[in-house]
This record gives sequence, C-alpha cells and structure tokens, in this order.
Amino acid sequence: MNMHVSRMEWDTANRRIAHPVKWREMFRQVQELVASPDGERVAALVCTDEETIVPCVNGETWTNTFEKAWSLQFAPNGALVCIGMNEDEWTVVVDDEPWEETYDYVWNLQFSADGTAIAANIRTSAGYGIALNGQAWQQSFLEARSCELSRDGRNTAANVQMSPLSEGDVWEFQKGLWSLAVNGKAWDSTFLNVWGCSFSDDGAAVAAEVRLPSRRQTIAVDGRPWGEDFKAVWKPVFAPGKHDAVAPGLTQDGWKLLRNGQPLWSRAFNQIWHQTFSRDSSRIAAVVAPDFGRWTVAVDGSPWSLTVGEAVMPPVFSPDGRRVAAAMKNDGKWTIVTDGKPWSEEFDMVWDPTFSPDGSMVLAKAERGGKRFLVVDGKISTLPYEELWPPVCSPDGSKVMLRVIEMGTYFKKVVPVGELAR
Repeated sequence: MNMHVSRMEWDTANRRIAHPVKWREMFRQVQELVASPDGERVAALVCTDEETIVPCVNGETWTNTFEKAWSLQFAPNGALVCIGMNEDEWTVVVDDEPWEETYDYVWNLQFSADGTAIAANIRTSAGYGIALNGQAWQQSFLEARSCELSRDGRNTAANVQMSPLSEGDVWEFQKGLWSLAVNGKAWDSTFLNVWGCSFSDDGAAVAAEVRLPSRRQTIAVDGRPWGEDFKAVWKPVFAPGKHDAVAPGLTQDGWKLLRNGQPLWSRAFNQIWHQTFSRDSSRIAAVVAPDFGRWTVAVDGSPWSLTVGEAVMPPVFSPDGRRVAAAMKNDGKWTIVTDGKPWSEEFDMVWDPTFSPDGSMVLAKAERGGKRFLVVDGKISTLPYEELWPPVCSPDGSKVMLRVIEMGTYFKKVVPVGELAR
C-alpha cells in the first residue's frame, strides 16, 4: 500500500476540487490532465499568452515558467514533477523547485517506491549519464540508453557505451562496447549489447540482458553472466526479498522461464514475458503464448485455458497472492480476465485491474464510446465520466476513491464499497 494513499482523507464523500474546463479560457493551450494519488490536486501543463509553458495546479500556476516543458506527473508521494527548459538548459522541477544542476537534455523520469527519490537520464557536454535528486553521476559515457532506479531510491543503473565505434567497424563492435553502469561505475565486463535491467528489492544486486561474443544471449548479475546462454532472453526481475534473477529464455525446446539460468517452469511456450511475482514471492505469473498467435497468462507454469489473439497485458496479483487478473484484447475489444474467467462486458479500452485489499473485488477503469466508467467484478458501476483515473481502495477495503471529470469539473469522490454495483 502506497504510504501516501494510507494517509489520505477518506471521510469526505464528494469534493469539487477544480474547474479544468475554465482553464481553456484562461490559457492558449492546456495539455493532458494528471491527478494526484490522494485525489486532492489536478494539474496540466498550460501555455500562457506570453508563450511560456507552466504547470497549472487546481487553477493556480507555478512561479517558475519555461520555454519548453514535458513529462508532468505526480510522484508516489504526491510531489508534482516535470522536466523544463529555459535558455537551452534542461532540468527537473519538483513542486515548483528546480534542481540546481542543468543539462543539455533530460528524459526518462523514474521514482523510488515512496517517491522521495527521482532519477532521470541526462546529456551534458561531457556525455550521457543519470542524475539522482539533482546530482549527476561523476562519470559520463558516450551513450546511456536507460534509467533504472532501485526501490529504495539509493541506486541507479543504465546500459552504457564504453568506447567509440566508427560506422561499419564490425571488428571493434565484436569486441563488446557495452556495459552496465551502476551509480556511475561500469561493470568490468563488456558485451555486444546490454538491454533491460532490474534491481533486487534491497538494491544490492542488479541484473541485465546481455549479448555475448557468440551472438547468444544470457542474463548478467552484477557483471557476471549466467553459465548458460540462449538464443534470446527478456528483461530479468528479482524474486521479492531475494537475489534470484528470473527471466524468460529461448531454449531448443522453446521459451522457458529461468531462475539463475535453470528452468523454473518445466513447460516451454512459444513466448514468455512480463513475469510477475506475488508479494511473498511464493507464486509467479507471466504472459505466455501456448500456441503461435494465441496469448494468455500462466500461473506457476500452468496456462489459463482461455486464449486471445491480440494482446495480454502484464498480470496483476491480489495482495494475498491467491488471485491473478490481466487486461486482454481479442477481436478489437478489451476486457479483464480474472483467474482465467473473462468479464462478460467488453470495452474499447481497459486499464490494469486493481484488487481490493482482501482480494475479493476487482476494479478497473474502462472506456466505451469515448466515455470512462468504473467497472467492478465485470459490472459497470458508475455513470459515464469525461475522465476517470484508476480507482484507489482504502486500506481497510471499505471505500473506493474516484478521481473524475464531470461537466468540465474535477471531483474527488469517496464511495462506500456497498454502493458499488457488484
């Protein structure tokens, strides 16, 4: 449970917060709205008559304005963050306070689990790297193509290019020019390529996809590749509370889910990805293709009998780990599938499902005909809204917070579970 959510005000039933519809009369342009985790604020980047860009929060603009700005979002702790530029210098701005350091460019904002740490990729005249809470890595690199932040916010990592490469210089490429830098220090080992990486829960270990000189692929943990290699691998994750790296790998039998290089599931699939652990790490689910062009979710190696032909989003575990749900698309329509059983209602779009704290209820934001609805256990539970953000359950599961736009006005609504259609 997000600590910011647990401290929220859950007594107010219906609060009118702001009137974004009026912002379009006040400003030349209003970009996408974002809502705070506690529902108390709604914000957007707006363009003023002076052709400056500035965040507008509940109708009030920040003191700092920018020539350009983007990536406006609320951190898990409720801080409002964006990337802004003035006089060709970019930086990160948190609740109207810019970082002291500026850069040639900034992108790829990342937040720690509690939102107190913020990291981003940066480019300076010295090269590429990462800045954490306004402090750039001391070492810069020729390229840095990702930004990973540990849950506790203390460690950052990026795949980096270690030496220059002339166009068409196959021999230099074959030496291996890529590595992973952690807190600005690169691994001693280099590879033909380095891709997606993940930190362990405690931030003490980091794993990444790598390509070896043999052109085979494997997972490297703290710079040391697994003893086994594969035709291909996908991004690794660590089991919660452990240093066991788990990743899909393409073996001679097909795609298998691997732990520390060894099969975790005995069955092979046509594809496996988005492996996800339950909170206690006792169970694991993943998106799989049992047959070519057919997709579903497998839990602990056993696929659901229901398959779809278009898309399956990453699975979501209930807090107690007993149930699994995922958004799926088939024949142009989306729905939620829980424990292998689809909702009867279908939509133009659905967002990731949310479980109630006890796992008994599944909620999701959905869209049909350009309108947004709250859907609970497969039943549409609200009138249509112009906008709706994903629902948030109270810690005791007795209420649900809805952040909505009605008639151009932003509301925070706290609804008792008993009033939701089920």
